[in-house]
Amino acid sequence: MSDLGRTLIVVGLLIVLIGAVLAFGPRLPWLGRLPGDFNVEGERFSFHFPLVTCLILSAIATILLNVFFRR
Repeated sequence: MSDLGRTLIVVGLLIVLIGAVLAFGPRLPWLGRLPGDFNVEGERFSFHFPLVTCLILSAIATILLNVFFRR
């Protein structure tokens, strides 16, 4: 049962983190605009891929998951 408890804590923290990013995201001007984030605009389309932002968020998530799932 302790594994279920840890899983619920992690899922809850991820939901809170996603909610915080959605609530405060517009107030963080650097989010999605870091060097290495690709933005291509043409006449009829635009493409935005936040590569560096994804890497940073992935590193943070990895650290948090390692803290909770380390035995």
